[in-house]
Amino acid sequence: MPFTFERIGAAPPADDARQYMARMRDGVRLATDVYLPADAERQGDDATFPAVLVRLPYDKNSRYVYFDRIARLFTARGYAVVVQDVRGKFRSGGSTVPFLHETQDGYEAIDWIVHQAWSDGRVGMFGDSYYGFTQWAAVAAQHPALRAIVPRVTAADFNTIWQPEGQSAPVWLEGVEYFAHHWVDNDSYEYRIDRSGRPVIEQYEEAFRAIGARSLWFDLLAPRQAGLSTQPGLHPFDARPVPVLHCVGWFDNIVTAHMRDYMELASRPGWDAVQYLWAGAVDHENYRLAQAPVSDEDDHNTNEDALARMLPDYANPAIDFFDVFLKGVRPVSALSKVTWELGHAGWRTSAAWPPADATARTFWLTGSPGAGGPLPGALLADAPGEDEQSAQWTHDPDAPVPSLVDDSFAYLHSYPDLAPVAARDDVLVFSAPVLTEPLDLAGPVGVDLHVTGTAPEFDVFAKVVDLGPDGRAHQIARGQVSVRADGTADEIHLDLGHTGYRLRPGHRIALIVAGSDHPLFLPTPGTGENPWTALTAKPSTQTLHTGGTCPSRLTVTVAPTTGI
Repeated sequence: MPFTFERIGAAPPADDARQYMARMRDGVRLATDVYLPADAERQGDDATFPAVLVRLPYDKNSRYVYFDRIARLFTARGYAVVVQDVRGKFRSGGSTVPFLHETQDGYEAIDWIVHQAWSDGRVGMFGDSYYGFTQWAAVAAQHPALRAIVPRVTAADFNTIWQPEGQSAPVWLEGVEYFAHHWVDNDSYEYRIDRSGRPVIEQYEEAFRAIGARSLWFDLLAPRQAGLSTQPGLHPFDARPVPVLHCVGWFDNIVTAHMRDYMELASRPGWDAVQYLWAGAVDHENYRLAQAPVSDEDDHNTNEDALARMLPDYANPAIDFFDVFLKGVRPVSALSKVTWELGHAGWRTSAAWPPADATARTFWLTGSPGAGGPLPGALLADAPGEDEQSAQWTHDPDAPVPSLVDDSFAYLHSYPDLAPVAARDDVLVFSAPVLTEPLDLAGPVGVDLHVTGTAPEFDVFAKVVDLGPDGRAHQIARGQVSVRADGTADEIHLDLGHTGYRLRPGHRIALIVAGSDHPLFLPTPGTGENPWTALTAKPSTQTLHTGGTCPSRLTVTVAPTTGI
């Protein structure tokens, strides 16, 4: 049966956008739309405006990014909006290679703006994910007109998403596959891959053969990660500081990387004074915990009314930030350093993150022989066990633990109940006692485990969940690490990112530990072979050690409960 795919080309341009092909220094022209305030013509030829620049690879005119609608919110507040297809994507010229041209192209896009008659010489940048990255690339270019940025759900160096510094990580198959869909040529390609077939890499080779082209960046990541930097020149953190509003989602699948960026800059002299944080109980696609699982009526991806309701909450924090640092019409004192949502309990502000009154709390994994599912399993206790105990799970690459979602970027859309996963015999679970009062999480979450394994290399996945009185379990935070086995119970650390979340009375905090998470992650084959090219697989056994000299633990950050 022939391989089938859908080619997605550029959508029709917006009626109210002025279209240009902005010339870069090497002669390549980038497709650029300009939206001006509605009364620009009435103000006359001398009217000038600060500009908000967006540089993205997802078709500036597509329904997916809805910039014709977003632009109206910005222009209504007196901003020009400039939306540009990056090099090699959709209507823009040049080769289709992510990351490497964004610093220079970002500089020249800003320079193009300031030479337009309507420009007042001040530029800010805005956008999500890859078009958050293009903001950091422009910061590295250090154009003097760039006054502020609002990167959302992103990272300054994308390598830190799938390969955190100092750690080995499982292959985030969903993340690597992104390049095989969006970075082949000017268009994007939709197709289904059998992620369980072996060798896995052959499934993508079949797609490239059918398309007649391939993705350079996918080839750098699979089957062996080449490690080419996504910031090949000056790192933006070493550039001239600019005001930054970091917009993160507690349920975003790359929140861990984004919060590392924020925490590093908040501790850097020069940068610290101009770092601001907006953190909502949302995922990468801006679905909200308050509406999860999302109904058709609330799905802004398909419902126009839902999109109209969502967009002001999406854009207004950025516009308010630009009013301070781009327009200068509001004082700096009008902004809180940190505006954050406590899941299930509304919005808060604080002078720092984590809040100054937040403290670390440790839950110790105890009674591990009883950690086999279903929930609640073994005990998360306030003190470690005196004697060492252990529990085992088997990782079978041919029967991996299911992810329950195919698209973790829209995790809250389906918001799966993890209780069925916790009931599997290849999963370990631990739960704290039922809460009699709220437990407010506000800050970093981490897990430290002592694990041995029979395979040359194995993966460990940890998910902190909210176990409700109805028996349903919903994810709060997650992390994963790849371990090279040497037979000793060395402590491994899993960074589960940050969260703001209220566990309500009657609920429990619980921990799920497993050896796979498929199809989001590529299961290790258990043979020591490269998981992309392995033809065979072998089950393996992992042993979790707790208590005594191996005190495995979950550490959360807890804020005093307010606003009950």
